[in-house]
Amino acid sequence: MMLRRLVAPVLSTFLGLVSLANAGSVGPQAAAASFTYPASFKSYAIAFKAAQPASSPVGSATAATVGASTSIPYGWMDFCGRRPEECQVAALPAVNLKLTPRTWSILNQVNREVNGYIVPESNLDHWGTTMDHWDYPVDGKGDCKIYALFKRKLLLDAGLPRQALLMTVVYDLHGEGHAILTVKTDRGDFILDNLVDNIRSWDATGYYFLKRQSQQNPNVWVSINLRGDAALKSAKQLHANN
Repeated sequence: MMLRRLVAPVLSTFLGLVSLANAGSVGPQAAAASFTYPASFKSYAIAFKAAQPASSPVGSATAATVGASTSIPYGWMDFCGRRPEECQVAALPAVNLKLTPRTWSILNQVNREVNGYIVPESNLDHWGTTMDHWDYPVDGKGDCKIYALFKRKLLLDAGLPRQALLMTVVYDLHGEGHAILTVKTDRGDFILDNLVDNIRSWDATGYYFLKRQSQQNPNVWVSINLRGDAALKSAKQLHANN
């Protein structure tokens, strides 16, 4: 059963790869407190790791071309208003994640783990509002923004560079607004998505990419305005030729 209260543990084990430490308590209205991992997530993570394969082949992707600065999503500004410590950060030089078997394994485990842990619930049913509410899974529930933010949080705590972990807004295959996490690596841009357990190249999703965070500053967003379907078209053409 999902636990609906927050505790203040020090998480000494995360996926068998890194150590996470978050002390202190936090409630939904605590604006400046750090997020504390639910106790249910600790036990879920341990059980999840035990059931995972040891490794998987490292993927490859292409890189999306980004444009000029654009409007910041309301949800990110709302998130920053309630959790300023997450957003009041210095600008940093752009850095891509070096993709190795170890970092690829971390990405895969975090994507699958969070997808399995969070109980999907719409913004309206969860928060009682149609206004975008971005946050961490304080009660183990949420929609796409909650999944993406939590993945970003876990990967940051695992030591991956902030500049490579970019909140991204797209239109999904049904033309609906959707939030995902882009991971910029030395092998291209990979997508962590609550709708798909496999990590894909951005151009294998079929989504229309609207905007994402700048690598240098998470409070600056840049336009994309590209359909991520080149890899899909290439695969279809290869299949047709065969």
